[in-house]
Amino acid sequence: MIIFLSIIIIGLAGLNFLQYKTRNKHKGNSTYIHKKLKRIINEQTDEKLLLHTDDEDTKQILIEINRLLEHNQKMMATYNKTEISMRKMLSNISHDLKTPLTVVLGYIEIILNDKNRGKGETEELLQKVHGKTVEVLDLIKKFFDLAKLESGDKNLPLTRVNMNELCRKNILSFYEVLTSKGFEVAIVLPENNLFALGNEVELDRVLHNLISNAIQYGGDGKVLGLTLGSDEQSVYVDVWDKGKGISELHKDLVFERMYTLEDSRNKSYQGSGLGLTITKRLVEKMDGKIFLASKPYEKTTFTIKLKRITY
Repeated sequence: MIIFLSIIIIGLAGLNFLQYKTRNKHKGNSTYIHKKLKRIINEQTDEKLLLHTDDEDTKQILIEINRLLEHNQKMMATYNKTEISMRKMLSNISHDLKTPLTVVLGYIEIILNDKNRGKGETEELLQKVHGKTVEVLDLIKKFFDLAKLESGDKNLPLTRVNMNELCRKNILSFYEVLTSKGFEVAIVLPENNLFALGNEVELDRVLHNLISNAIQYGGDGKVLGLTLGSDEQSVYVDVWDKGKGISELHKDLVFERMYTLEDSRNKSYQGSGLGLTITKRLVEKMDGKIFLASKPYEKTTFTIKLKRITY
């Protein structure tokens, strides 16, 4: 009987010892997790929780915590990138608005202070003031449009759009410009009409932006092309030129805010850097995609991909 009781007492003592060790281990793990998380949050590091344990519940908790940390780190990286982009954008907005407004102020001061100026000269100055004012208003409109697109405030109802007619209308609207600049124009449209899911007004704007871009930045090639094609699911519109093109280094940047292509294409043309950004946002808003392929002085192509409608 005494031996039996002794065995029970020893067993209970061993069990208590194991429970004590387990509690201490859990306490140690909890302390490690707490301190590590606190350091990661306070120092904003990209570390993970690394802990060797045989406890399945603890393993699952660690997996989910690490997933949460990874998500938070990605969100912070995106936020920081956006913050830098917005600061650059605000700086460029200030510069882009200040420049034409300074010119306008200069013209107005000439008009006010030079009393001996002739009527013809005054009218010429007023025309310049008007041109710069339109430039400022256009720039402000682009800023507002981009802000609406990125905030999700711009609603684009999608309908069935005849892409053949849209392409014809846009290329014809540039007929005088292309003729005066001596461009060779290559247009390839299918005999049968192709229809896509989109917003006709905004698709018109997208094509206008891309054709203008090809004329301005690819003008040294003196060739502009517009090609419409399709497969079973999609409609494709290519706007291409044979100008200086865009280097691999700049391909991923052309759709970013305020990027003006000054390093990759013709420096004679300095836009606001918002045209292609707005174009990309509009295409994406219509559940489409836009791609860029470029071989300098061979072919630079912007391709719009939209959902095809066959009925």
